[in-house]
This record gives sequence, structure tokens and C-alpha cells, in this order.
Amino acid sequence: MPIDPKQAVGASVPGGTFAWDRDRIILYHLGVGAGVPQTDPNELTYTYEKNLKVLPSFGVIPAFGSLGGMSAVPGMSFNPALLLHGEQDLEIRKPIPVQGEVATQGKVAGIYDKGKAALVVIETESALKGEREPLFVNRFSLFIRGEGGFGGDSGPKPGNEAPTRAPDEVVESRTLPQQALLYRLSGDKNPLHADPDFAKMGGFDVPILHGLCSYGVVCKAAVDRALGGDTTKVARYQARFAGVVFPGETIVTSLWKDGNTILIDAKTKERGTPVISNAAITIR
Repeated sequence: MPIDPKQAVGASVPGGTFAWDRDRIILYHLGVGAGVPQTDPNELTYTYEKNLKVLPSFGVIPAFGSLGGMSAVPGMSFNPALLLHGEQDLEIRKPIPVQGEVATQGKVAGIYDKGKAALVVIETESALKGEREPLFVNRFSLFIRGEGGFGGDSGPKPGNEAPTRAPDEVVESRTLPQQALLYRLSGDKNPLHADPDFAKMGGFDVPILHGLCSYGVVCKAAVDRALGGDTTKVARYQARFAGVVFPGETIVTSLWKDGNTILIDAKTKERGTPVISNAAITIR
């Protein structure tokens, strides 16, 4: 078996540094649909230097490049074409500044046996230059098809179940036909999201939206509607990727308030198919 949990679990994943400025923040915000309508005061706090704030889901961007270091980890040999992004768990220890530089360190936090696949959890910590405590912590849960069946633990069961009652808030976020082409400028250049021929090889008629783009769209919907646009209130954001979005579709986000938690579920408006499930924001 190419993946060997005995070698891989606990092993370091090579990290690196990542710097950003206001323009990079604005580009990310545009990539997840900010700026509509363009004169709205709240939208301008995402897209204009004056009073600029940072959507907490940006915290996945500086750490994303660390996933490339998986190939250097002992016991982690696999076909990257068989990898799917299953879940994302982001802890924001303090508000993200509009410009900064972080150093990221990672490790293989766990490998779980899902039968026909292995679920690999990569945990990264990103600290601002000159600081020891992490600014944010990411846990990327990666579903690798064909690598299960090794008899290991199946892992924790999904939490953050959406209530059966009607949601407290519902937000519709229309994506642009070119949304994936815009979002990929934040660092994820996977051709699945841009090249029609590559998308067809993956079983899709057209390129699909990045899962982490949907993750950001849903985060913004929750922050704007449930937190009054206050990005500093988000302490943690967990989500499971439940289905694909085709650029141009509308993401419908349902929100339930439960104490210091906002439970979240998202679907496509046009097809009624799931996008993000078992999701929650923990309020600071």
C-alpha cells in the first residue's frame, strides 16, 4: 500500500513563508464574490483600501501551499489525481491583519481508514513573522481514493448537524461565470477549475468552482448576515465539502444561531444539490 500510516502519522510536512498586502486581500475577496453591489458600504470594506477588513476564511490561503510538501513525507506516496478535499477546519486565534507575513509549519495529524479511501488530516500552524504563537491553524482533511482498507480507525463521525427547524437566515450568493478564473489567482492553479479538457477527464462538462472558493462564499454570507459584517468575531470555521458548484450558479446558505455557534448548510439554487454541510462558525 503506497500510504503507510505508521510512517506518515506525526511526520512533519514542509511549510514555508507567505506574505500579503491589501491588494492580495482585495483580490481574495473579489474571488469569493465580494463587491456586489459595488457601492454598498459593507462591500467596500472588503474591496477598497479605506477601512479594509479581512474575511477570516482568507486564513486558508497562506497555508495552502504547504499541501505540496506532502510528497516529501515518508509513507505518503499516492496518485494526486485521486485526491479530493473532504473537509476544512480553520481556527483564527486573533484577527488577521490587512498585511503581514507568516511562516507555516505542518504535520500529518491523522490517517483514517474509510474502506475504499484514506482520509489524511494535515494540520498546519501559521505564525506572523517575529511571533511564536500561531495566528491561525488549519486542518485540511484530504480524501484519497483507493488508499483505504488497511484496517485502521475510521475516524470521528461528522458533527455540526443542521437543525430540522427552518433556518434563522437564508442568503443567496450568485457566482460569476468567471469566478473560478478569478479565485485561482489566490494560489490554487489546479486545471480542473480552468481547463475544459481537463475538467472532462475528471467527469465534468465544464470546470468547477474551487471547494475553498465556496468555503469563502459561505463564510462571507454568514459573517454579513449573522455577525453584522464583523469579521473579528469568527474564532473557528469548520465545513465539509458535500458537492460541486459550477461557476455562474447561486449558492444558497442557510444559517441557524445556537448560542455562540452558527450552524451552516449550503446548496445550489439551480440544482438543489449540496455544496457545504456539517459546517459551523464559532463566535469569539
